[in-house]
Amino acid sequence: MNIPLSLPEDQPILLLDRTHDLSHQDVLYHFALDELLCRQTGEGGPAICHLWRHPHAFVMGVRDSRLPQASRGEAKLRSLGYDTAVRHSGGAAVPLDAGVVNLSLILPFTSDRPAPDFHLDFEIMVELIREALHSTGQTIDTGEIAGAFCPGTFDLSIGGLKFCGIAQRRQRKAFIIQAFIIAEGSGSERARLVRSFYDIAAAGADPKQYPLVEAGSTASLEELTNLGSGAEAAHHFTAAVKEVIRACQAGRELTEAASRLVMPGTEEIHAMAEQMRQRYKIEE
Repeated sequence: MNIPLSLPEDQPILLLDRTHDLSHQDVLYHFALDELLCRQTGEGGPAICHLWRHPHAFVMGVRDSRLPQASRGEAKLRSLGYDTAVRHSGGAAVPLDAGVVNLSLILPFTSDRPAPDFHLDFEIMVELIREALHSTGQTIDTGEIAGAFCPGTFDLSIGGLKFCGIAQRRQRKAFIIQAFIIAEGSGSERARLVRSFYDIAAAGADPKQYPLVEAGSTASLEELTNLGSGAEAAHHFTAAVKEVIRACQAGRELTEAASRLVMPGTEEIHAMAEQMRQRYKIEE
């Protein structure tokens, strides 16, 4: 397997697979864990590939939180049983459920790359996902997809339909590249949910301030590839990502890297989640 990832040669990546744990109802728990792990990485901790899922959430971007009727849009989502939050990384609204695999690469800035490179950060994630999907035989394109939710230059698509969005978060000595991958289920149903949020939240707003979401813009890997039906698609994609990372690990000393990882405690993670909730909240 040829791994084209632009990763430091002396930096083994540890795998943290939490996709089987759907017990956390607070979606910010996962983002808070990323934030704390990134601090560790920046202070000499290991690089990490963090995989996770959430059973039923709707995560907004900072710009979404400033829409005129954002609080009404959030209230509607909560009435439907969604956990809601505003994330601190870039991007716009994204619905999360068990069929969406979330992938975070937590990497240090290094001496051979002291200056942040926005495009390189995203390319690392693009190449990881492309390699994970290599066996499907599908061409993975990059570029913003008109009508998709959470649009961006590094949208990933197959046949013009978006299945993945990428965002990033920078700290002083390390950074996080975050991707959501719609692995199973209906992409168009998720797009309709996001559209319904903007129909409420963006009432009276300049159309340039939010994405104009269309149902036919988005699909899942289940719909686009041969990864399998239902839960098989998410399982097979997760396994493929782990295979790519393990190939990157080959010949590298993981024991020493693992010794530098101290998993944050539950109370510390909840405290960080609450701090994020207070800082990034919907403006009334």
